[in-house]
Amino acid sequence: MNQSETSEQQPIRRVGIVAKSQLNEAAGLLADLKTWLTAHNVTPVFETSTATLASLDVKTLDRDDLPSDVDMVLVLGGDGTLLSMAGRIAETGANIPMLAVNFGGLGFLTEITLDELYPSLELALNGTAKLDQRHMLQAVVKRNEQTVVERLVLNDVTIMRGASSPIMDLAVSVGSQFVANFKADGLIVASPTGSTAYNLAVGGPIVHPLVEALILTPIAPHTLTNRPIVLPKASEVRVQPVFGCDKDEVVTTFDGQFGVKLQCDDIVLVSAASGTLKLFRAPTRNYFAVLREKLKWAER
Repeated sequence: MNQSETSEQQPIRRVGIVAKSQLNEAAGLLADLKTWLTAHNVTPVFETSTATLASLDVKTLDRDDLPSDVDMVLVLGGDGTLLSMAGRIAETGANIPMLAVNFGGLGFLTEITLDELYPSLELALNGTAKLDQRHMLQAVVKRNEQTVVERLVLNDVTIMRGASSPIMDLAVSVGSQFVANFKADGLIVASPTGSTAYNLAVGGPIVHPLVEALILTPIAPHTLTNRPIVLPKASEVRVQPVFGCDKDEVVTTFDGQFGVKLQCDDIVLVSAASGTLKLFRAPTRNYFAVLREKLKWAER
């Protein structure tokens, strides 16, 4: 299967609908979606808090259970809502596509506009929508050779010092090869999709989302020679922070959705996940148009 292609999948008979928390302005749209999908012989399945926004009297499921019960997920909100559902879809192994609609914010990943919602749904339901296969990351935190956290993420895994902790050393290896001791505020391991998120904000490169790669970017490195590096997708990145165990704080975050405080001698392992996220593309623009529109990329 190509990474970017026309939708070829099982028929969509049940659509899971998830809105950003407390997105009250979406209430009317949610009611309209229920009517529209039902008229197209598709069953809408609302996430519990989403149904509450519109006071809908329908069967609901929580966000963890929703991916296993539907053929696709429709997200209304911003990139944070998309990322939270991407992780849940990956964790269930559902292998279902997501259609993400921007509702009011920058929404780089949620690139489909409200005006494009129903045309995009039409294309998704009739099997002619374009799909991207977005690479994901698998992250594991090891403590005394035991796994204490394991997550699947779409954007990035970040290891960073606490607000009151000093600059730290991060011993980094790729596979069996030692890379460097980075002296920095932290380190980001990003997917190509995540290259335009925190990675870009700290000076990392933009990498097209269909490139098979991992990106390693130090956060505020102490020396100018500590530059980002793009690694092969097959790489396993091993990061061991070196810090004052009794007084300093180091945190690992996963897509900015979840974090864990590291203990001394903890190791963070990041590699490409075996599965991908299926993401419907906007029908009227390509990736470079999104870069120009959302990030003002290459504009003077």
